[in-house]
Amino acid sequence: MSDKKDSSVSGKAFDMGLFMRVMKYVNPYKTLFVFTGFLVLLSAAISPLRPWLIQYALDQSIIIPNPDLLELMTLVIIGMLVLEALVQFAQTYLANWLGQSVIRDLRIDVYNKISHFRLKYFDQTPIGTLVTRAVSDIETISDIFSEGVLTILGEIIKLTVVIAFMLVLNWKLTLIVLIPIPLLLWATNIFKNYIKLAFQDVRNEVAKLNAFVQEHITGMFIVQIFNREKQEMKKFKEINARHRDAHLRTVFANAIFFPVVEILSALSIALLIWWGAKEMITGTFEYGQLVAFLLYIYMLFRPIRQLADRFNTLQMGMVASERVFKVLDTNASIEGTGKNLRPELEGHISYEHVWFAYNDEDWVLKDVSFTVQKGQNVALVGATGAGKTSIINTLSRSYEYDRGDIRIDGIELRDFDPAYLSRQVGVVLQDVFLFSDTIYNNITLNNPKISLEVVEEAAKKVGAHRFIEKLPGGYDFNVKERGGMLSVGQRQLLAFIRAYIYNPAILVLDEATSSVDTETESMIQEAIEQITKGRTSIIIAHRLATVQHADVIMVMEKGEIIEQGSHQELLQKDGHYRKLYDLQFV
Repeated sequence: MSDKKDSSVSGKAFDMGLFMRVMKYVNPYKTLFVFTGFLVLLSAAISPLRPWLIQYALDQSIIIPNPDLLELMTLVIIGMLVLEALVQFAQTYLANWLGQSVIRDLRIDVYNKISHFRLKYFDQTPIGTLVTRAVSDIETISDIFSEGVLTILGEIIKLTVVIAFMLVLNWKLTLIVLIPIPLLLWATNIFKNYIKLAFQDVRNEVAKLNAFVQEHITGMFIVQIFNREKQEMKKFKEINARHRDAHLRTVFANAIFFPVVEILSALSIALLIWWGAKEMITGTFEYGQLVAFLLYIYMLFRPIRQLADRFNTLQMGMVASERVFKVLDTNASIEGTGKNLRPELEGHISYEHVWFAYNDEDWVLKDVSFTVQKGQNVALVGATGAGKTSIINTLSRSYEYDRGDIRIDGIELRDFDPAYLSRQVGVVLQDVFLFSDTIYNNITLNNPKISLEVVEEAAKKVGAHRFIEKLPGGYDFNVKERGGMLSVGQRQLLAFIRAYIYNPAILVLDEATSSVDTETESMIQEAIEQITKGRTSIIIAHRLATVQHADVIMVMEKGEIIEQGSHQELLQKDGHYRKLYDLQFV
C-alpha cells in the first residue's frame, strides 16, 4: 500500500455516509450533544434580539426622551449580553469537551486496530504516516464538533433569524441591502471548492513530512556514518517546500476571499446609507431602524464569512476522518477461529508442504515439511535469504502462509486465537527492541501480575542479575529510547528474561548471538541453555558453534530444507552442512 494510495480521498464536497460514521462516535454522549445543540439554537436566537432592543431604545427613549425607559432598556440589553456570553461559554466548552471525548474513543479504536495488524502491513506503510493518522488526523476530527457541524448549524439559524427580523422591520430595505448576497454566495462556493483541494494537499504533505522525519531520525546513525547529511537535507528541503506551498495555497484562498467579503459588506452598508438617508429625509424611516439595520448587516456578513471558515474546518475534519477510517477498514489483522484455547500446549510442531511469499508468488518457503517433537531443540542454519526467519514469521503468524498446513499439537495454526498463540510461542529476535522505560517495565511489559521478585529470579537464572544490579537504580534504570543505554549483549539478555518469565511452550531464537563478542556470546549461550530447558525450541544461527548440541539441525537453502540430522550425522554426510562447518572451523 503506497502512501499516495493511502492518502487518497473521495473528492466529494460532503460525504454524508462518512459524516454519519463519525457521528456514531457521538452515541455515548447523546445527551451532551443534544444539550450543546440546544445552546447553539439559544445563542442563534438571542443575538438578533440586541439590534431590535437597541432600535427600540433609540426610538422610544432617546429620540423621544424617556429616562426611565432608557434605564430599563439599558439593563435589559446588559442582561442579554451577559446571558449571551454565558451561553457562548457553555456552548464552546461543551462542544470542545465532546470533540475531545469522541477523538479519545476513536484514537483508542485506531491504536487497537494498528496493534493487531500483521507485520506485512508495516512493511508497506511508512510509520510516520500511521503516526499522522493516529495523532494529527484524529485531532483534526475533533474540530468537526468544536468548530464544525454545531457551529455551522448555529450560524445558519442565526442568518435565518437575522433576515426574518430585517424583513419584519423593513422588507424593501432588506431586499436592497441583500443585493450583494448572491455575489457573496458565488464567491463562497468557489472558495469552498478551492480550499478543499488545498487542504487535501496539506494533509498529504503532512503525512509525507512525518514519514520522512520519523524514518530519518530513527536512521540518523546510517545517514551520518555514510556522510549523507547534505543529500538527505536536500530531500527534506524539497518535502518541506511542498508542505509550505500547500499551506500557502490555503493562505492565498483566504487572502482573496476575506477582502471580497469585506467589500461586499461595505457595499451593503453603502446601499443602506443611500436608501436609509433618502427615506429619513422624507420622514418614512426612523433613526433607530438605520442603526438596527447597520448592526444586522454586520450580523449577516459575519456568519456568512465564518460559514466559509467553518466549512473549511468541516472539510479538513472529513478529509482526516476518511484517512482514519481507511486504517480502521484495512483488513490486515491476524485472524483465528479461537476455538482451541488449551491451558498449555505441549509444543509438538509440524510443517506440511508449506509455501510462503512476502510478495505475490516470489516464494521464500517452497514445499517445506518437517516435524519437531515436544521438548526438542531444533536449529536452523543456512545462508542469508535461505528462509530461516520466514519459518519464525509463519510459526508466530506474524505473516500468513499461503499453502500447506502448520500445526501445533495437531491443531491447525489458524484455529488458535492470535493472542493465545502469541503467549504460547515466544520469540527472541536478533534486533531486540526496548522501550524508553525502566528495565523492570521492559521485561514485564507493564504486566502488574509479574512481581519484581519473579523478574530478579529469572534474571539470576539467565545470568543478567549481576550487570543489572550495577546499573544506577538497578531494575528501575531507564534504558532510554530503543535501549540505547545498554550494549547489544545486555539488551539480548533482557529479551531472554522477558521470554523466560512469560514461559511460552515454544521458544524461537533468531540469531541471538550474531552481533556480540566472544565473552558475551558465552553468557548468552548459558542463558539459552536455561531458557530452552524443558520446552520446544527453534534456534536460528549463523555460528555453528551455538547449535552443535541441538537435537536436530535443519540446513536451508533457497527456501527448502536440504539436510537435517544431528551435528555428527550431518558431518558424516559430507554435504552442505559440512561445507559450512569447514568454512567456520577449518
